[in-house]
Amino acid sequence: MKDQDMENEKTTFESAIARLEEIVRSLESGSAPLDESLALYEEGVKLVRFCNEKLEYAEQRVKLLVEGADGSLTEADLPDRG
Repeated sequence: MKDQDMENEKTTFESAIARLEEIVRSLESGSAPLDESLALYEEGVKLVRFCNEKLEYAEQRVKLLVEGADGSLTEADLPDRG
């Protein structure tokens, strides 16, 4: 999947993960020539970056529902993992 493909196709997180799995299987088999292996590796790196961006965006959107002392629910940001 080339950069343009990711932009043009509206790649989804799920399709990117599926393609990453294909790339890993191909690289692990060791049957691809060196040039093809390098191209697969580069594509995989781009897909990993794409997936990380999607996950970061999703994490920013996730809110926790916190129950107050009076039983009411309010939204709160997810705490930092740091």
